[in-house]
Amino acid sequence: MAKHLDLEEQEQLDQIKHFWATYGNLISWVLIVVFGSFAAWNGWNYWQRTQGVKAAALYDEVDRAALARDAERMERALADMQANFGGTTFASQAALLAGKTLFEAGQIDKARAALTWAAEKSGDASYQAVARLRLAALDIEAKAYDQALKTLEAPVPKSFEPLVADRRGDVLMAQGKADEAKAQYQNAWRALGGRTEYRRLVEVKLAALGVDISTLTPTAR
Repeated sequence: MAKHLDLEEQEQLDQIKHFWATYGNLISWVLIVVFGSFAAWNGWNYWQRTQGVKAAALYDEVDRAALARDAERMERALADMQANFGGTTFASQAALLAGKTLFEAGQIDKARAALTWAAEKSGDASYQAVARLRLAALDIEAKAYDQALKTLEAPVPKSFEPLVADRRGDVLMAQGKADEAKAQYQNAWRALGGRTEYRRLVEVKLAALGVDISTLTPTAR
């Protein structure tokens, strides 16, 4: 009986050896790929987390510098973010904050540079839209009306379309094109939700142009 079992075990062992000789390399490579992918995934997640932590720290530096009105310190931190963490949300937020702070400090060219970076380099369409709206406002201040309209041509997320229409109306009003501006304000009013504070601002602009708000019909949502 023992000999019979030994023969069975030997036969099974031979089968295993044959199977491994035939498929061993393939199995080994599959395991390497699977575990390698798992290790790479874990490594990527770790890298992402560490990048996020570092970017957040630099954003805090930009924020503190903005509160202190320390433009030089803020620009250094922003440059570091753009160079090393340009693909993060923090970099887009920092560029918008820097643009606002630099504008308030009267450093228009530097504010424009920060906003242009956000408009062109941000990975988030919403931040790009905000940057373009602010750039268009700078263009209006500079009386660069054609440039403002060009800035507003870029596609934006649907939720930003009424804001773009309103800003386009501002440009046209500054050019003395009241009828065209009125049409843009009406587009903005129709697309904005009924309870938004922004819509009330558009209503003021329309009222100044002699438009009776009660005659307008909101866009169906």
